[in-house]
Amino acid sequence: MSVTQTPRRSRRFQPLATPLLKQAPPPGFDCSWRGEPIFTRACNDDLDLTQEDREAKEEEQDDKQAGDKEKVEEETVFYASFTVKKPRPKQYRGKGSAAIKDLDHVYRPGDTILVETDVLCRQRRPPSVAVIISMWEVKKGGEDVSGDPSRMRVRVHWFLRPSELAAIRQKREHAENEIYYSLSSIDTIGPSVILSHCTISNHQSFIQSPSKPKARRGPGYHDVDEVEENGSKFYCRYAINSQRGIYYAWDWETQHSDAMRAVLNVPDESSPDYETWGQGLEWNVDTTETQPPRKPKGKPPRKKVKLDESTKKTEPRSEDEDEDVDADEEEEEDEDPGSDAQIESEEESEDELADDAQKECDDEDAEESNDDYGPATPSRRKRKREEGAAPKTPRKPTKKNLAKPTPHSKAALKKRRKLEGASARTRNFVIRPPALPSKADLSHLPRDPWLRAMHVLHVGNRPDALPCREVEYEKVLRSVGDLLEEGSGGCVYIAGVPGTGKTATVHTVVRELTRMAEANEISPFTYVEINGLRIPEPSVAYSLLWDAISQNGDPTSGKTQSRTSSKESLKALTAHFNGRTRGPAAHAYVVLMDELDQLVTAKQDVIYNFFNWPTLAGSNLVVIAVANTFDLPERIMTGRVRSRLGYTRINFEPYKKEQLQEIVKARLATAKEGLDEAQAAQDVLKEDAINLAAVRVARITGDARRVLDVCRRVVELAGVKKEPGKAAHVMKVMSIMQNSPTAGFLADCSLHERVMLASLIRCIKREGVEDIKWSDLQYQHTNYLGALSGVHESRKPTAAELAMVLDSLVASRAVLLEEGAAVARKANGERRLLLNIEQIEVERVLSDVGGPAWKNVLSA
Repeated sequence: MSVTQTPRRSRRFQPLATPLLKQAPPPGFDCSWRGEPIFTRACNDDLDLTQEDREAKEEEQDDKQAGDKEKVEEETVFYASFTVKKPRPKQYRGKGSAAIKDLDHVYRPGDTILVETDVLCRQRRPPSVAVIISMWEVKKGGEDVSGDPSRMRVRVHWFLRPSELAAIRQKREHAENEIYYSLSSIDTIGPSVILSHCTISNHQSFIQSPSKPKARRGPGYHDVDEVEENGSKFYCRYAINSQRGIYYAWDWETQHSDAMRAVLNVPDESSPDYETWGQGLEWNVDTTETQPPRKPKGKPPRKKVKLDESTKKTEPRSEDEDEDVDADEEEEEDEDPGSDAQIESEEESEDELADDAQKECDDEDAEESNDDYGPATPSRRKRKREEGAAPKTPRKPTKKNLAKPTPHSKAALKKRRKLEGASARTRNFVIRPPALPSKADLSHLPRDPWLRAMHVLHVGNRPDALPCREVEYEKVLRSVGDLLEEGSGGCVYIAGVPGTGKTATVHTVVRELTRMAEANEISPFTYVEINGLRIPEPSVAYSLLWDAISQNGDPTSGKTQSRTSSKESLKALTAHFNGRTRGPAAHAYVVLMDELDQLVTAKQDVIYNFFNWPTLAGSNLVVIAVANTFDLPERIMTGRVRSRLGYTRINFEPYKKEQLQEIVKARLATAKEGLDEAQAAQDVLKEDAINLAAVRVARITGDARRVLDVCRRVVELAGVKKEPGKAAHVMKVMSIMQNSPTAGFLADCSLHERVMLASLIRCIKREGVEDIKWSDLQYQHTNYLGALSGVHESRKPTAAELAMVLDSLVASRAVLLEEGAAVARKANGERRLLLNIEQIEVERVLSDVGGPAWKNVLSA
């Protein structure tokens, strides 16, 4: 007798990601084929099987190979329709009805439907809209069709709601219930996720037409047809390339009628489409979004005209004709190949050149035929041309274009072509310099120069862009911009010590990309920011990213409105980036993973997944990883994680003295905005004070936040007497900061205690995690003792002596040691300890107390 096991944790109120193929139909769901099959062919695994089906088939084949069983061929059987029976909801049943009939829905190719593609959260999104392309079931050779709903497959072509587009894009007005037709977004779904039929029209008046009033049999009664009709009428006039944000003028009724003619035309075995019939290419939109070849510079080729013997001599041209020709040549030479006039005239010039080439070929063929076979009787058409009739231009081959860009999209394409032309000439992504300095609003502050200076020098006052980071800004913007334009995924690894402007530079890049996307200069995208210090555990990053994709919350707030667990979010993200449950959304995502050091776990599964998803084909995921150590991938990441990281690495070196001076001066300049001449001319911080603070900070860490903090305290100290800050004020502030309780404690520590703290910091930097094993710390302490003490002792400290040093640090709460009943069962060397004081402060004080040797060791 089997006993049902109780789950380890409750999943109440935790939504599950809705797949496009549910493993088990909902209760009361009944689906069956209608009529006989219309077409049968051999199974095409790439077209007829989903990813789950292919994985199950591979496992079955491996089992058969192990058992030496024969391989069974599979067939794909297509049908013209299927029926879905759903129970009538109780809230829609009329009072007193004795027999309640279920709802029967018949679905055929060409029907527009509503599909459930959201997550089961408390506030559900509207269902997605699609059109049915084909329907089939895969069966084994010699067997009958099972009719099992879990084995029935439906291929659909997606429409897109405005809410399913990228969050950062060019905004445009749209009508109520207006949707857009995707160019080539196709998926395979199961019938269990189909909700109901819907109706789509080219005319906006269709969705605004009032429905006929229906008689109500009592209070609280709602007719089922009326309920289903609400929200199932849509208006579609544009097709869209959601990845690039380009709209096309397009006719849905024409597209539907043309595609249905191809759907109803069942091929025979001799047809080239026999093995791929049902894939739905006839539903894709043919666009004119192709860049024509550039017109060569200079004068266009002259037309060849056949002359008589009497007119072969060239007549001299007049001076007016020479001037006109020279003017035309000058205009053509001055015209930029990337200009608007050039782009607009390229198509016309290509047609003219094609016509000229065709006429030239006809003349040459006629001439060759006459030379080979001698004089011949001219044809009637040639006689008419020789008699003076105007030659007819040969008819141009017409190309059927179902969609053309809208005027706004034409302007966007022209703008992108100009940018691409500039990029081709410079071989770089077009970059606009960031706006400097910060645009701080100081209107709420009093007109006191010292108060304003203290405000702009505060670390929390983040500018729009940091000075002295123009090179790094260009590298980051070019790397991310190229990935967005290519439509591919990738990783950008940014490393540097704290306080070097990494996060501020990335935010500036995102603001510039946002401006370009809203101006339709680059492809649209959705931005997600994940900070390792703002989440309780690394696995919560899955929930943040999935909530941004499913649009259940603000992706930049760090909070989630749904309660999707990390495990379910991981499953949904894996299926989404593998292309299994992506649905109509196919735009790019830019994810900033700040404080990457805090997301490192023992198994490294979180960072592996975030670095692996961009490598999948069609993922459109760009990950910007920001870490505080340069060699984090080499020190702690395994080989499989490093291989997914890629080769795009951008290092932020510590600030130098001149750069720190420029940062302080740029902030002080913004404090003088809005002041009168007398107040603006008053200096709150002398030049020598800025230089001294920059020298002292650059010598230790090069942290911009440290120099800003020092200068802010100098202004605060000098502002009491309303005098400018001087070098003496800087020395006093630095002395106060060095004589802090932490600095005093470290200065009173013994040699072995300071060596152990330096060894602990070294282990933290090497391992990339804050908790270090006691055995690793002992080994590092022994190695550092000779280098830091300056005396190579013949006797190394024993384990008991090192334990006494550790007990002293633990007693002072400078170091925290792992405790508890479970820890008591561990080996002594497996116990973990944690630094309980600020790491930067420890490095600064130990460098000042120990001298150059300690500074070199701590900065390594």
